[in-house]
Amino acid sequence: MVSWELIDKATAFIAEEMGVALKRSAFSPNIKERVDHSCAVVDDGGRIVAQAEHIPVHLGSFRVCVMNLIRFLSEEGVELGDGDMVAFNDPYISGTHLNDMTVVAPVIVKGETFGYVINKAHLVDVGGPLPGSINPNASTIYEEGIVVPPVLLMKNGKMRRDVLGLLAANFKTPDVTIGDLLAQVAANQVGVRRIQELVTKYGADSVREAWDQTIDHTKELVIRELSAWPRGDYYGEDYIEVDNDDLTIRVKLSISPHSIVADYEGSSRQVDLPLNAVFGVTYSSTVFVVRCILNVDVGVNEGLYSVVDVRAVPSTIVNPVRPAPVAGGNVETSQRIADVMFRAFSQALPGRVPAAGSGTMMNVMMGGKLESGGYWAYYETIGGGTGARPNSDGVSGVHVNMTNTLNTPIEVAERTYPLFFTGYRIREMSGGRGRFRGGDGVIRSFKVLVPCRLSILSDRFKRGAWGLMGGEDGAPGKVTVIRANGEVLSMPSKFSIELRVGDEVIIETPGGGGLYSKD
Repeated sequence: MVSWELIDKATAFIAEEMGVALKRSAFSPNIKERVDHSCAVVDDGGRIVAQAEHIPVHLGSFRVCVMNLIRFLSEEGVELGDGDMVAFNDPYISGTHLNDMTVVAPVIVKGETFGYVINKAHLVDVGGPLPGSINPNASTIYEEGIVVPPVLLMKNGKMRRDVLGLLAANFKTPDVTIGDLLAQVAANQVGVRRIQELVTKYGADSVREAWDQTIDHTKELVIRELSAWPRGDYYGEDYIEVDNDDLTIRVKLSISPHSIVADYEGSSRQVDLPLNAVFGVTYSSTVFVVRCILNVDVGVNEGLYSVVDVRAVPSTIVNPVRPAPVAGGNVETSQRIADVMFRAFSQALPGRVPAAGSGTMMNVMMGGKLESGGYWAYYETIGGGTGARPNSDGVSGVHVNMTNTLNTPIEVAERTYPLFFTGYRIREMSGGRGRFRGGDGVIRSFKVLVPCRLSILSDRFKRGAWGLMGGEDGAPGKVTVIRANGEVLSMPSKFSIELRVGDEVIIETPGGGGLYSKD
């Protein structure tokens, strides 16, 4: 009889191979270079069996996404067959934001649904008024881009040209965006084929049993770890910056021998700003921190998810209702949810929790018209410093917490977009001081070669990443626009502005907090 562990590892590798196929087939630097996508394998009951080590904010949301999709298809009376694929980006179903297009395909074995493969990729442009489709000024989701409910993108192995045409008509950069979407289709085709091969090799019953054992084993490991943790309630609080009153995120973390409950009651009500985090984002941010704190390496599957209970009151910034805008909730509020969870865990398990990291993805969206008559759109997140660790300094110039992407190489960016980079270096001494220092942020600057619009959605400009146990806070973030005529503009953390030829943008990301006083 084949070992369940062998099938477990094979399934995890299938998710990884899907990611490789997606990356290699993609058109945009955001996926091809930055690897802003995630893949997973799901059983026929909707349980996450295996995930590739991709983007944390995507991965945890898959559990919420799959359950929402199964419910939606059931209510609509839709049954997926061999060669079918569903695509959608509706955040209130997919669990992240409009830029993340989700593509799901059933795995059919002997005429029956054996499971599903799923991937999610950040498409740089999904319509809306601004290049990059992340609008710092959006007051509803409809100002962020086109909302796509679950639609059949493929039927019986054939692409639905009407659906592709509808999507392309709403994208400013249709060739690139449709190219990325087709890369998602190719990734799922790889996943379906590999799962079918796995079943052929080992038998359907063996694979199902192995998946069950994988989930049970993960849950056993997590509960064993929880049994050694202190029981009780612990609290965390932090803020998202807005012009007037900052938004509050609060969590009560309850630890018992068999479960973890994260209750976000007391967080701010939802706002007419793109800072609301749909429940899938809140769930993924919570589970991410739990996995970080675990002193054992576990698979990210239903075994872990079943132990973590996330509670969020509807109509709040951690569980908004339609039509609240949510683009920044995925990229910024997710970071703060992770921070408040770390803060709560620092009370429960002092000495095992790092200080706060940079706390922002520092989202940069740019674009405009080309002389040829088309459009260009650029998106990137910029790394910062991690918080100091219990036994060493933080790490400088990396993506922190809920993002796991790479940078866009300057050579690629300059070849692809009308930009000229003037600087890219570590922002020295921006990490908080302490016995262990926080990691330093990044300084990344560029000039624009054509008129365009720049949008920034960021945070941690008013207050830096917090230190722990006497460690100092990290330096806050900063963005400066230097006009070609010499005018210097100090910008807020969230803005959109028209740039002229020769204008320079200097972005300075926050450093991480320090740990322990130096005395």
